[in-house]
Amino acid sequence: MGFAMGNSGRWLAACVLLWSGQALAQTVTPAGQIQRATVAPVAVTQDIPFAPAHDTIITTQSAPNAWGGERTGSEPTLSDRVVSYTIDAELDAARHAVTGKEHMTWRNRSDREVRSVYFHLYLNAFQNEGSTFFTEREVLTAHGSARGNAVLGKGQWGWIRLQNVQQNGTPLKWRFVHPDGGPATDETVVRIDLAQPVPAGGTLALDIDFLSQLPRVVERTGWWGDFNLVGQWFPKIGVLELPGERGATEVRWNVHEFHFNSEFYADFGLYDVHLTVPNDYTVGAVGKLQGAPEQNNGKTTYHFMQGDVHDFAWVAAKNFKTLDGTYEGPGSPKVTVRVIYPPEYVASAAPTLKSTIDAIGYFSRTLGPYPYETVTAVVPPYNADEAGGMEYPTFFTSEGYKEIKPDTMNQMLSDFVNIHEFGHGYFYGILASNEFEEPILDEGLNEYWDNRMLRERKQDLVLATPFTKWLGITPHVSGFAFERFTATLLHPADPLAQNSWDRLSGTSYGTVYSRTATAMHDLEERLGRPALEKAFKLYYQRWRFRHPSVADFRAALIDSSGNAKDVDAIFNEYVYGTASMDDKVADIDSYEVLPQAGVSWKDGKRVEVDAEDIDKQVDKQRSAWEKAHKDAKPGAPGPFPWHSTVTVRRYGVSARELLRVTFEDGTHQDITWNDDRRWARFDFVKPSKVVSAELDPDQHHLLDRDRLNNSLSIEPNGAASRRWTADAAALLQSISALLSTL
Repeated sequence: MGFAMGNSGRWLAACVLLWSGQALAQTVTPAGQIQRATVAPVAVTQDIPFAPAHDTIITTQSAPNAWGGERTGSEPTLSDRVVSYTIDAELDAARHAVTGKEHMTWRNRSDREVRSVYFHLYLNAFQNEGSTFFTEREVLTAHGSARGNAVLGKGQWGWIRLQNVQQNGTPLKWRFVHPDGGPATDETVVRIDLAQPVPAGGTLALDIDFLSQLPRVVERTGWWGDFNLVGQWFPKIGVLELPGERGATEVRWNVHEFHFNSEFYADFGLYDVHLTVPNDYTVGAVGKLQGAPEQNNGKTTYHFMQGDVHDFAWVAAKNFKTLDGTYEGPGSPKVTVRVIYPPEYVASAAPTLKSTIDAIGYFSRTLGPYPYETVTAVVPPYNADEAGGMEYPTFFTSEGYKEIKPDTMNQMLSDFVNIHEFGHGYFYGILASNEFEEPILDEGLNEYWDNRMLRERKQDLVLATPFTKWLGITPHVSGFAFERFTATLLHPADPLAQNSWDRLSGTSYGTVYSRTATAMHDLEERLGRPALEKAFKLYYQRWRFRHPSVADFRAALIDSSGNAKDVDAIFNEYVYGTASMDDKVADIDSYEVLPQAGVSWKDGKRVEVDAEDIDKQVDKQRSAWEKAHKDAKPGAPGPFPWHSTVTVRRYGVSARELLRVTFEDGTHQDITWNDDRRWARFDFVKPSKVVSAELDPDQHHLLDRDRLNNSLSIEPNGAASRRWTADAAALLQSISALLSTL
């Protein structure tokens, strides 16, 4: 969960020559002890470059055979498994540290030998303020808000240390590198030089001993009290991308540093993990528990396995409770759903279970059947908010509430967080997009699909606190309306397709959620709901268990809908651009169509009528009409027609607009404005004058940055004013409370 173009090729040349430059090289003795030595700068030839650090926006769709081609369902495994991890890990509960032994195998999919491999050591983002994560945090939060702001004190930092790395029994050397040009003090990416190169198509096996120290809860992982969320905790190999995959034109390592706003990206594989914890700890993890846990000397070992996923996380918490349920649906195995929660948040357990099961059903029906046998939802304890709202395959963290009453903000927030975090299991999990480079494909599309689910359930965002509900005031707003409210439509700083770190601020990154949801809503209005859902199903079918790009998503939308014009408009203006839309009803002018003074010609003779004669004629006609229509109501058509002109203006990009014009007699007329003019006038000659005009009355265009100027009336509407006055205080209080909660 979470709420960002760069200098082309700037870092590519730097990747060809990597300098160790006074760095501390690490070697491992046969006994496994770490030795450190200062070495002189040495130029190292790197024949496989890194993916660009900044020029990351992808406009070319992947090759049909990318990632092994579309999965047909007839393959022996759901994904083309590239890696496998067998890990034995033990939690030191008192120190919140994990010792681990990892056996990793990795298949070289490329056509060349690989002499060095790169691993993520994500926990090192939290070992000191010199990491890329903390360095960026200073800048990105200075002018915007974001999660991940926890202040770590003495004894609260986190890190991961490689203690021994071997290839077929041979100790290997490693050193830290900076693929994105981050600070030299960042240690979130490590290069391991191999004793024997991995040939094209060959398999690498490494044995790694490591120690992971969890930080106090910060940014998706860590401890608080006896609660341990163990995420991004093991050495994890980067992704070797091939030409034709996600914009790559050559074989390259996609292995970015851990940035402040970024999440993750990895190959699919098999995880076989044994977890040893104290007996009185409750454990949940990615995947399915294999057999009964085994107890020995006050400790319990749990064995979890899961194939066709690309990450593994777990929780170990003392005295936590569990609540179980199941989901059964067409095309899915029987799914065991478990909620793990602290006693103080027992009120969240049942709502979390229900909304998770509901979400499995909705995503299965609208995208594709859920393919795994488990879902585990974890409610973090009080004071561990930074651990909440995070996703891993088959496993996510929610949020806890001491009280959840129907039709309140707490109920809505609980439901939405659970739906959203489960939804990541599709857009981040099964579709496996690169969250580093293209957060729109996960956070953005997931946010949109979540709101579609809420809309189908007729579940609005409830802006009511217990206090306002006691007063009898329970403001509601639709999910898409709220997304628009937070989308920064006036002056967006970054394209939606931008990566997660090249962002003006944390707030700008946050619009990946809301502005994407709003843009997809408007695309849905242009294509039609059935057509849009069909296109998403094609995207899912085509790219499940692979790694799509924004360009691949765009191609699926066009291929399915056949409407390149509207798809391209949204992508060019909002996904790849920073355009804004603002159409306005500027003026309404009306006058009665009366006989006109002046000279005219009739039968070759000049006829002149002066103003005085006209006035007499008009008075006579009015008098006669009034006598004949004594019961006429105000606004009814009179003796003369009216000529009205409605002027509209355009201050942003163009979109097909419906202009609804209402006349004084209560009738209305709809006009389509569908051109690129910056302004237009529409004239009407009717029995009654125009009293109001509104653009987009059915609210198809939520991307319009200022909807208050979409309508204009010639008389003020007092009813609207009174209504807003009555609800204003409650609404503002509720929004303030909601934003504080988020």
